[in-house]
Amino acid sequence: MRRNDEMKLGLYLAPAGYHEGAWRDSSVPANGGVEVDHLAHLAALAEGAAFHFVFVADHQGVLVDHPTIARVGGNDGFEPITLLSALSSRTQDIGLVATATTTYYQPYHLARMFASLDHLSRGRAAWNIVTSAMNFEAQNFGEKELPDHDTRYARAKEFVDVVKGLWDSWQDEAFIRDKQSGIYADTTKLHLLNHRGNHFSVRGPLNIARPPQGYPVLVQAGASDAGIPFAAEVGELVFTAEPSLENGKRYCATLKEKARALGRDDDQLLVMPGIVPIIGRTKQEASEKLQRLQSYTHIDVLIGAADLWLGSVTDLRSMNLDSLVPETLPQTNSIQSRQKLLVDLAVRQKFTWRQLIRLISDSRGHLMVVGTPEEIANAMVDRFDQHAADGFNVLPATVPGGLKDFVELVVPELRRRGKFRSRYSGQTLRENLGLKRPLNRFTQASVSGRP
Repeated sequence: MRRNDEMKLGLYLAPAGYHEGAWRDSSVPANGGVEVDHLAHLAALAEGAAFHFVFVADHQGVLVDHPTIARVGGNDGFEPITLLSALSSRTQDIGLVATATTTYYQPYHLARMFASLDHLSRGRAAWNIVTSAMNFEAQNFGEKELPDHDTRYARAKEFVDVVKGLWDSWQDEAFIRDKQSGIYADTTKLHLLNHRGNHFSVRGPLNIARPPQGYPVLVQAGASDAGIPFAAEVGELVFTAEPSLENGKRYCATLKEKARALGRDDDQLLVMPGIVPIIGRTKQEASEKLQRLQSYTHIDVLIGAADLWLGSVTDLRSMNLDSLVPETLPQTNSIQSRQKLLVDLAVRQKFTWRQLIRLISDSRGHLMVVGTPEEIANAMVDRFDQHAADGFNVLPATVPGGLKDFVELVVPELRRRGKFRSRYSGQTLRENLGLKRPLNRFTQASVSGRP
């Protein structure tokens, strides 16, 4: 099925901005991570521009023994589902994407929490499905280190299947609440899941009605050997990091080919790479903004961020930072796809370690465009038209300033070219994204005659 000519846009809701030095900028609230009015203001800016969703990232803990902890912003933020539940009452149309790990939650918990968020927001919830990627997360749940990469994905696949089954445990309109007859729920529309698998045993049913969207929109970021098949199977939005146009085209083609092999339509899987726009009315002004942010970032923070995103497999503090990055690094049990992307990029560009750690601080490997609104729009439209993206997750370097610049300067340019909408087109996030509402598995089984 052919996609329409308008890209999708999401806002990565970072309290200070995506750049490591953002929290030190004079225009940025230093306590933004725990200031709900600030975060609601950012969501309102995005909603006013008809963005499709706001996206909240997460991890389960703080790396307390890391030497950068004193200088790194962002270790004092809200839990995503709690935050988005609050924002659901302060917004009307914009989607609400919360990150939650399949490694350390239980399916029943998350099924209930996301169903609640979908009801609270009247059908605007989405779940960014992740497997935890840092050993410091494991240490908060009674483990010394993470399960291996493939085991985490096997658990995630079963986890998602259980959650979807729990969302289906009540059919639509099962809760009739008929005061005359005294019947609150039609039990012919109730189904026990009775799941028994390698990782979970879950009876059900869920103690909340089926979500308004059937399922909240399912978001994924798989790009590793294990992650791509998982994203092709379960992802409806796929959030990627890919600065290269050609690599982006290959990733999109590969992912959608795998999805088609599973019987899925192209327009039911939307690939949305991240973009870090540094916007100036001139190229020089944009460059000066980036240089100012870079001046705020201590060398310890640069090295610490690089260590984490490269998978904690090198001792960067003992490295000659002016030597070239090697073609390979030891395999990590963390985010394998990001490590590969960063190393491949460094090798193509013949980067030294110093250049690579600066790039990681600036963009973490996402596409970063430093320039005028027209230049940023050019990069986005080029990738959209060449099928390297169905839209973008916008990662402003600072907020609210960087977001305001994008809304006021880039969005009108995209609209002038007919590439972005001016208003919301549906009531739910699924409707606004053009995604189908999933059928209930138990209803399907009954229609097909299966037990």
